[in-house]
Amino acid sequence: MAANTGNGWTGGQNAFGDFAPGMVHYTDKVLFDEVWTREGLSMRDRSLVTVAALTALGKTDQLTFHLDYARQNGVTEEELKEAILHLAFYTGWPNGMGAMTVLKNIVEQQS
Repeated sequence: MAANTGNGWTGGQNAFGDFAPGMVHYTDKVLFDEVWTREGLSMRDRSLVTVAALTALGKTDQLTFHLDYARQNGVTEEELKEAILHLAFYTGWPNGMGAMTVLKNIVEQQS
């Protein structure tokens, strides 16, 4: 989804190029350059909140990026496993299973 190149986020640009300039702008300039860097929550906490929301909604396509990003933001693999297990009871077992599958795939690919 997004990658920080030091000059801002480029995930929207990488995903959509000139196809959807509005989506590129709001993804790169607003969401990741402004919202994710606001004071009040750490990047780690924002990652956990995002993982929870995406798990609850069953958005495994977006979880692929955000579970890995959470690890980059200091959330450990064990913490993610525990969070997903906890979420499964509140968001529905299929959503928890889907999120855990995404995390397992990420960990296996990076091993």
